[in-house]
Amino acid sequence: MEIIRQNLIAVFLFLLPATALMAQQEKRDIHKGNELYKQKKYTEAEASYRKSVAKNGQSVAGNLNLGDALYKQKKYADAAEQFGKIAGTATDKQVRAQAYHNLGNALLESKKIQESIDAYQKALMENPKDDETRYNLAYAQQLLKKQQQQDKDKKKQDKDKKNNQDKDKKDNQDKNDKNKDQQNGDKDKQDGKDNQDKDKNGDNQDKQQQNGKQQQQPGSLSREDAERMLDALNNDEKQTQDKLKNKKLKGAKVQITKDW
Repeated sequence: MEIIRQNLIAVFLFLLPATALMAQQEKRDIHKGNELYKQKKYTEAEASYRKSVAKNGQSVAGNLNLGDALYKQKKYADAAEQFGKIAGTATDKQVRAQAYHNLGNALLESKKIQESIDAYQKALMENPKDDETRYNLAYAQQLLKKQQQQDKDKKKQDKDKKNNQDKDKKDNQDKNDKNKDQQNGDKDKQDGKDNQDKDKNGDNQDKQQQNGKQQQQPGSLSREDAERMLDALNNDEKQTQDKLKNKKLKGAKVQITKDW
């Protein structure tokens, strides 16, 4: 990524009347801050610039340099607030242009691309000939376009991912339904087969029982054979009754009556 070009903030030195003590102290604080800034001691420079601003809140040099010291420390939110305040109160067009330019830089570093574009455009309105601001504006617009495309691609990816998930879910549901239907079909088929086997077994058992009954039925007898069999049964029954009768009498006691 190409580094954006920064408008180096000029360090303002004011020659104030010797009789203005406050102005002299402000000048000393700014001068000290400038020396520290050149040594890249931005934290110490910030402290000196704050002292100058405390003495004169309208100091253009003190406020601009304070904002730049904050920017160098990557305190972009504080720097943006400082530059925005200057841009909103300065009466000089060049000061406003410089403040808006630096405000755009701080916002861009904070990933607030659209806000930085707005700031660069305001800077160009104050100073249309500032090529560095025009370059930074084009750079920010390119970043915004890239970000919008990435957001668009991400939305598309999320949508495609959701569609794929929905499709997979539907396919799985269809597969489960198909398996369930197949299982039910197999069960019905098996039940039907079992019923057929059961009916078949029942038929076989009935047939076997019928055959058994048929096998158990005696063959047809002639009338003479039937009469002989009946006579034999009657004789056997008579003999059996006689045996039982004899057995009963055999054990009977006869009471003898004695005459006195």
